[in-house]
Amino acid sequence: MPHRLNISELTARLARRETSAREAMQSCLDHIGRVDSAVKAFLSYDTADALAQADRADREIAEGRTHAEKPLLGVPIALKDVLCQQGQPLNCGSKILGNYRSPYDATVVVKLKEAGAIVFGRLNMDEFAMGSSTENSAFFTTRNPWDTDRIPGGSSGGSAAAVASNECLASLGSDTGGSIRQPAALCGCIGVKPTYGRVSRYGLVAFASSLDQIGSFTKTAADAALMTQIISGHDPRDSTSLNEPVPDYRAALGNDLRGLRLGVAKEFMVGGLDPEVRDSVDAAIRQLQSLGATVEEVSLPHSEHAVATYYIIATAEASANLARFDGVRYGARVAGSDPTEMYERTRGAGFGAEVKRRIILGTYVLSSGYYDAYYLRAQKVRTLIRNDFLKAFEKVDAIVSPTTPTAAFRLGEKTQDPLQMYLSDIFTISCNLAGISGLSMPCGFTKSPKLPIGLQLLGKPLGEPTLFHIAHAYEQATGWHLERAPLA
Repeated sequence: MPHRLNISELTARLARRETSAREAMQSCLDHIGRVDSAVKAFLSYDTADALAQADRADREIAEGRTHAEKPLLGVPIALKDVLCQQGQPLNCGSKILGNYRSPYDATVVVKLKEAGAIVFGRLNMDEFAMGSSTENSAFFTTRNPWDTDRIPGGSSGGSAAAVASNECLASLGSDTGGSIRQPAALCGCIGVKPTYGRVSRYGLVAFASSLDQIGSFTKTAADAALMTQIISGHDPRDSTSLNEPVPDYRAALGNDLRGLRLGVAKEFMVGGLDPEVRDSVDAAIRQLQSLGATVEEVSLPHSEHAVATYYIIATAEASANLARFDGVRYGARVAGSDPTEMYERTRGAGFGAEVKRRIILGTYVLSSGYYDAYYLRAQKVRTLIRNDFLKAFEKVDAIVSPTTPTAAFRLGEKTQDPLQMYLSDIFTISCNLAGISGLSMPCGFTKSPKLPIGLQLLGKPLGEPTLFHIAHAYEQATGWHLERAPLA
């Protein structure tokens, strides 16, 4: 069945005319029909548009277009509901956008289409990307394909669950504090958070503009390298986009890690880490050593302040970014007797509890008398955190750590305790604060129930080639990425 293939396998079959893009797309749609009532990854999908794109891909293949020219020709890829696709719904997991549809394509969507991808479907998420479990969606909670009584992670929970359940061959998400890597770890797929500025944010609805980055979910490291290469590059429409050449990430793939120096941050191997997670990460580190890498301890002394720093900076930026959702220009509107009452009613009814919490917190830390005490101080700590990484990278090529402190937790387990929910991202947040590259890959499973465990790789700014090299070598030496969820 084509939906069970990875990108490399499908494109090879398409090139040999062993299957068609329409058959691949229909296979995904049929599988969505079978399993998505349980997984709940998709908010919506446009069947007619998806099949029309597939037919165009088949015509191009028949006319002689190759995958060397269009690497994703005929490959079904779905989007987190925070990315603009022209003519398709855009809700960001929130009620406040009402029946809004995107008037244009995000830069990453343009790049996917130029590469020949069939871009379809809106994937569920925590409202405005604020959450770690997809339980903050205004519509419904996505379930983990390994155990539907458990969360898939967040905020890109739908993107991770869709790939893990084979409902699409790859997906895009956004990562502000771990929102790609954490759900990738909990659902057992590869999740990549590129260096800040490596991928254009034009057409990404902003949560925290200095932290947000678009990345991919895939089934293999080779597919992750391909997806990252396609969506990367300078974009004049994004003032934070890096004007740096994009290397051939697939050229970095190899099975030999000799000469690579890996660091283990002593601050990340802490109390509160689930014993099964620790054992799997320790075993993964030994496997990397057996492939030729050397391992040494490094220190990230300011990482203990990462969560507090993040929840000041991110909420401050969210307070400013979400001010545009006021019921005036687009989205839902609740009438009032005057503009102030209309604003209050619209935002009161349109935003969920977690979004309101973060807007209030962010407005507070930016307010007169508190700006210096909180926001300015947090920015200074952020610089210290980044400097810790840059100092560590003088000694090592990448840092390895757990992606999450535990495997997927049960639905509702942490919804009444926001702080415990925030700590789900304790190992991922500092990567965004530092603006460096990060990747999560499967490295094992808990015993009962069987749930995926993720290994996080953190790289230098623009260090993606090294991360793909390590991930591919580890993948070839192990079989974790070949395991499939019960609902796949």
